Amino acid sequence: MSPGGERGYGDASSRGDEGGYGDGGYGGTGQTRTRLPDRPGDVYGGARRGRGGSSRSTVTVVAVVVLLIAAIAFANRGGGGGGDGSGSASNGSRSGDRAKSAPTTATGKRPVDTKTSGIPTGYAHDQQGAQSAATNYAVAMGGTGMFNADTRHVIVDTVYTEAAAGKLRNAMDDAYSPSFLDRLGLKPDGSPPEGSTFVSRTVPVGSKVKEYDNDSATVAVWYMGLIGMAGPGSTDPVTTSWSTWTFDLRWTDGDWKIVSDSQKDGPTPVPGDDKAAASDEISKAVEEYGGFTYAR
Repeated sequence: MSPGGERGYGDASSRGDEGGYGDGGYGGTGQTRTRLPDRPGDVYGGARRGRGGSSRSTVTVVAVVVLLIAAIAFANRGGGGGGDGSGSASNGSRSGDRAKSAPTTATGKRPVDTKTSGIPTGYAHDQQGAQSAATNYAVAMGGTGMFNADTRHVIVDTVYTEAAAGKLRNAMDDAYSPSFLDRLGLKPDGSPPEGSTFVSRTVPVGSKVKEYDNDSATVAVWYMGLIGMAGPGSTDPVTTSWSTWTFDLRWTDGDWKIVSDSQKDGPTPVPGDDKAAASDEISKAVEEYGGFTYAR
């Protein structure tokens, strides 16, 4: 989750062209802003949560000052037609072609065979590989690991190009300051208080290739996010948000890496009438249900 000015999450961000973020702080290649929504003092209860702006809970990856988002994991939605849309394009794809929109249906291919620091890596050099990379990277950067300096550095170094990671590292350390973590109810090392569970997950719902040109790709990931604190007396309960995260990827050293990324709100479904779970139920669910490795 990226720290920002106000207490809230999620806002549209601009992506750069080369090596990272920021018109000012990242080599003049784009700028991202993160807005942290004000949280009313709502607590866990049986009533359905409203969808007002004050309850938005996505922490966005920012360029110039922040990087990350909020989120939990859900399931990919199958689509009709079974078309791959990507056509399993590989190194010979025509330069500048815009990929056709296609449902995120299963192809039966394994997304990766290896991991680096627990993050799936080693993707295929084609459109399907780019989609799998973007989706799994969104999950990695939407987790609680981003709130601890050591694990955050590992994540950033793993998913970004070397140039982009170098420009982001210090700015993100400044953004995830002790005062920002304190506003989230976290200790200086990013851990929650005793008896509480901090929740931050991304759950991809679908992905699509917007542009593909052999060694570069632009992939959008539509996801639902979860963020908040589950525990006794929490005034910042776990809430959901919907956003689209767009990644500019480059084929570097035998794998897809992020050059820059941006986010925007929605599309957001109409909320249902589900009864909100109690704090201890959320804590238990987070501990019992792990995440997935996503594939196109």
